[in-house]
Amino acid sequence: MKNYILFFFTVFFFTTISSQQKEVAFKSGEVLRYKMSYSGFFRAGTAVLEVKEKDFNGKKVYHSIGSGWTSGAVKLFFEVDDKYESYFDKDTIKPYVFKRKINEGGYKKHRITSFNYTSKKAYIQDFRLQKDTSVAFYNVQDMLSSFYYLRNRDVKNMKKGEEIAIDMFMDSQVYPFKLRFLGRETLKTKFGAIKTMIFRPLVQSGRIFKAQESVTLWITDDANKIPLKLKADLSVGSLRAELEVYKGLANLSYKKN
Repeated sequence: MKNYILFFFTVFFFTTISSQQKEVAFKSGEVLRYKMSYSGFFRAGTAVLEVKEKDFNGKKVYHSIGSGWTSGAVKLFFEVDDKYESYFDKDTIKPYVFKRKINEGGYKKHRITSFNYTSKKAYIQDFRLQKDTSVAFYNVQDMLSSFYYLRNRDVKNMKKGEEIAIDMFMDSQVYPFKLRFLGRETLKTKFGAIKTMIFRPLVQSGRIFKAQESVTLWITDDANKIPLKLKADLSVGSLRAELEVYKGLANLSYKKN
């Protein structure tokens, strides 16, 4: 289960995709909270995404915070405490600063990445290793800004089997990521029946995931484009994430039963 909270964020940040029109999929004050369960039997943890408008170097930006932690029995043998932060442009959503501080079963990282668009270099401060590096980049998003960037893109005319590609900057590297559209489905949730779009991220198989196509996720087929549910087959067991609380949506809300 190592890094499963990290995976949850990574996948979700690449799945909510709407349109780059005047209508926006999110606004300052939005909060999304997810229930994490392991093998469908017990709660494994919680993940929260929130975004607020802030001043940053003399300009208005969005500041997003993503946090995740284990709870209950899972925490006893595998404790996770992750926090991610991104400062990105309100209009273009290009990232300025990305912060990552994680502790996953003793696996720790604490890094701050600053994106310089004049030099086209990302400057990484590694506080754990006490080492600074710089890496050239072009047209990338960080793990959190990707979530909001993709929510404002248009997928209403996507056909089954089509894929979306994006480059993500993480850990001093650029990672190509693909997302395949599988179709539509109406999900029964605690908020009522909600129309969704189904996607399958193409992830690297190995230590954590059973196969390259072991993850399935459902996002709302509306102006908000928020993930409702994720299911991932792990090397041992499975992981499920389900939306349990939301507030501050830019568009319609969902009626609770």
